Amino acid sequence: MTIGNPMMYVGAVGLIMIGLFTVLSKRNLIKIIVGLTLLDTGVNVLLIAIGYIHNRTAPIVTRTYTDPTKMVDPIPQALVLTAIVIGLGVTALALALAIRVYGHYKTLDTRKIRGLKW
Repeated sequence: MTIGNPMMYVGAVGLIMIGLFTVLSKRNLIKIIVGLTLLDTGVNVLLIAIGYIHNRTAPIVTRTYTDPTKMVDPIPQALVLTAIVIGLGVTALALALAIRVYGHYKTLDTRKIRGLKW
């Protein structure tokens, strides 16, 4: 078993680092949500890169591909599909909360929100 394309790992780690930097350094709620989305996408790409096996086919049984030893494991793909749906729901909820915070405080700056009281 050989590892996949090293550029997939570099891209995944790059997305994770950009997302982590954005979440930790920005003060705007929308930018923090975008950083979380980048972080989530990087983790998904990393999971797909780890689950990839060189010279194997998709896990679909057809007339030409019936040998399961020549197929990749479908579990990482299924996990990533589930993670994409959950990530979309979390992003939608976070954006809805950001809209509510803006409606209440009239700002998206976390420093100003933290200083305000209900």
